Amino acid sequence: MDRDPFRRPVVVGGGAVGRLMCDLVRPRAPVTVVDLADPPDPVGDRWLVGDAREPTAEVSAALAEADCVVVCLPEQVAVECLPDLLRRVRPGAIVVDTLSVKTAITGVYGDAAAGFEVLSVNPMFAPALGFAGRPVAVVEVRGGPRATAWRSLLTRAGARLVELSAADHDHLTAVAQAATHAAVLAVTQVLAEFGVDPDRLVELAPPPHATLLALAARISSGEPEVYWDVQAGNPAAARARTALVAGVARISRLVAADDRAGFTELLRELAARLGDHREVLAAHCAAIFTLPGPPCG
Repeated sequence: MDRDPFRRPVVVGGGAVGRLMCDLVRPRAPVTVVDLADPPDPVGDRWLVGDAREPTAEVSAALAEADCVVVCLPEQVAVECLPDLLRRVRPGAIVVDTLSVKTAITGVYGDAAAGFEVLSVNPMFAPALGFAGRPVAVVEVRGGPRATAWRSLLTRAGARLVELSAADHDHLTAVAQAATHAAVLAVTQVLAEFGVDPDRLVELAPPPHATLLALAARISSGEPEVYWDVQAGNPAAARARTALVAGVARISRLVAADDRAGFTELLRELAARLGDHREVLAAHCAAIFTLPGPPCG
């Protein structure tokens, strides 16, 4: 292996995550970015217009020379193009993907990844927030010195690495992402059902609801394909949504039965599930609630 493990990196996908990865690698070497279209503000040192599913000769040549290929594409596109992409990458290179769901993509690698190092990572935050202090899920498919160097890149950027299997990743993110996003989206349906005036709602909102509205605003300002992949691609997401519906149904049953003791028990169960983290999380919530509310009018 070259003394510097990343001398010819290629980032496939020039969206927000691709830009984050480009910024991560670029201090080490000039970066080639491959995307469907020319952007108004290109990143990297060379921008190639091309479709990863049907690479041009120029894109194929860049992949053949690369010692590091970072795939930052929607899940369906990445799963479709990965086998052909691997045939174009030189042996010994590292392939890194940033998909939100890991079971399918790690299955696609299979024997096709022989001769490569492969890391499947998932930054658990919006790219604009940056790595510092943020968790990054890391699923090692095939390790080696380049994979070790990639971990060092992430750590030096301030990321907190969480090592997982693909199955564990999807199990945890079904709760941490799929159920969370679904809960926020479901509350927006309540807004529609009640026909509330958003101006009055923001004016009146207590801290928990103001925080939820902020989450809704952030999700609705993001890329739909990212949130779709979380809901549609994760094999455990349907179970998470079913559990969410069941949780609301349980609250309805307790209220309908005027079961105060049962409601108290529900809160006790919640406290027990949070365990030793409850007090720290409660303090974190209190710190969030000390922020001024959103401006009205």
